[in-house]
Amino acid sequence: METFFSFLEKRVDDCSSLLCVGLDPHVSDLNEPSPASVLDFCLDLIKQTAPYAAAFKPNAAFFEVFGAEGWTVLKQVIEAIDEESKRQGSLIPVVLDAKRGDIASTAEAYAKSAFESLGAHCITLSPYLGKDSIEPFIQDPEKGVFLLCKTSNPGSGDLQDIKLEDGDLLYEHVAKLAQTWNAKNNIGLVVGATHIEAMNRVRASAPDLWFLTPGVGAQGGELEAALKAGLRKDGKGMLIPISRGISRAENPKVVAAEIRDQILNIKRSLKQ
Repeated sequence: METFFSFLEKRVDDCSSLLCVGLDPHVSDLNEPSPASVLDFCLDLIKQTAPYAAAFKPNAAFFEVFGAEGWTVLKQVIEAIDEESKRQGSLIPVVLDAKRGDIASTAEAYAKSAFESLGAHCITLSPYLGKDSIEPFIQDPEKGVFLLCKTSNPGSGDLQDIKLEDGDLLYEHVAKLAQTWNAKNNIGLVVGATHIEAMNRVRASAPDLWFLTPGVGAQGGELEAALKAGLRKDGKGMLIPISRGISRAENPKVVAAEIRDQILNIKRSLKQ
């Protein structure tokens, strides 16, 4: 059975990369504050970095800020990634960073929006409304989700580090639930590179799941430490999103290639 993560693993093998290129068109990075400039910004990044991208991660907020036109641009960006996939003969998954989370009937509408209207392959979700709130997103095994588990922001511990009666921290409980919910191989976890000890604990709680690991670079996360803590035994199981570190570089193509190679070199050293 084909699943979201079987597609992702094929892409990882095809491009020898765990790099997830973030598409975050900050207004300050645009030629002008317009939807057309957002599209130009994203299309240029896609063209330059696609050979090194295991996935792309557009952040919905930077498109939604432009209203209906921004939403149209987001769809065009996802279509452009699909076209690039066809040129390369390798599906490049699109992870929509939208952090949705609502009751089941609303979740159904969000799922249709992300997967049918926009054409994304995966979406980030908050799991804190329980399993019924994510069910509409995981019915089709070819569509995936990354559940917020231990996020990279400084305030993540306000809720995620709460200690439960059984001794687990709340994020560990989320990880264990996700491991049991992953019947269709289409559930992963968001685990920030800024919390290495937490990543060790999450990997112990969810040995099989893929991690989306933000925080490397601009937020201060260290790549080698994150890979050492989060990689599965098969050398996979992690996507490393980088956005500003690539988009603000003088030559995004070169930087994406360098990050891809850096990841490969670290993986080799960890095997020794």
